[in-house]
Amino acid sequence: MKEHDAASTTRADFERVPAEVVVAAATLPTATLHEAGGKIGVLPPVIKPVAPRFRLCGPALTVHSPGGDNLWLHRAIEAARPGDVLVVHVGGAYEHGYWGEIMTTAAKVKGLAGLVIDGCVRDGVLLDEIGLPVFARGLCIRGTGKDYGAIGWLNEPVLFGETRVEAGDLIVGDADGVVVVPRRSAADVVARAQRREAAEAAILGRVRAGESTMQIYGFH
Repeated sequence: MKEHDAASTTRADFERVPAEVVVAAATLPTATLHEAGGKIGVLPPVIKPVAPRFRLCGPALTVHSPGGDNLWLHRAIEAARPGDVLVVHVGGAYEHGYWGEIMTTAAKVKGLAGLVIDGCVRDGVLLDEIGLPVFARGLCIRGTGKDYGAIGWLNEPVLFGETRVEAGDLIVGDADGVVVVPRRSAADVVARAQRREAAEAAILGRVRAGESTMQIYGFH
C-alpha cells in the first residue's frame, strides 16, 4: 500500500488561546466555564480522568486518528508544543488501547498539558504514577496498528457528539468532565466564570448563615 504523506493533512501553524487566559482558566471548574459560556462546550460525559486527581488546561492540538491505529498520536506528540492538550477523535473505534506508558512519558518529557481522547487507553496505574493528565472513555488492552497508508489529520476541526473542537481552543478537564471554550471567546468566558465563582461564594456564605435557596434565588 502506498504511504500517505502526513504533511499533506497536517496543519503546522495555528493560533492558540493566549497563555494568560490558560493560567486564569486553570483554577476554574469545568461546570463554571460551561455555564459562563452559555452552556457551551461539553464533551461526552463518558470521557473522564483516568485518575480522579487529574486536571488539565491548555490549547487544543486536534487529532483525527484512523480507528484502531495510533500512529497519528505519535505524530501529534512530535508536532505539539509545551502546554498543548492533545484532543483525539478515533472515528468511533473506541475499544483499543491507543495510549499507554511510553506515550505518556514522551508527552510529559515534551511538556504537554495532557490528553483528551474519545477512545480508550491502557496502563492505567502507570498513567496515574507518571502524572500527565489523561482523559479517556476507559481502559482497554486491545492493541493498535501503525498503518502508514491510513489518512489522519492534525489540527483540523473534530466533532465530539455535538461539540466542535478547533485547534487552539481552550480545553479544561477536571473530575466532572471536559469543556471546550472557543479560542476567540475564551478571554471573555473566563472573565465571566471568575465573576460567577465570586457570586457563588457569596451565595454559599448566605446558605451557611441560614438562608434557604428559595429565598436567595427568589423561587416560588
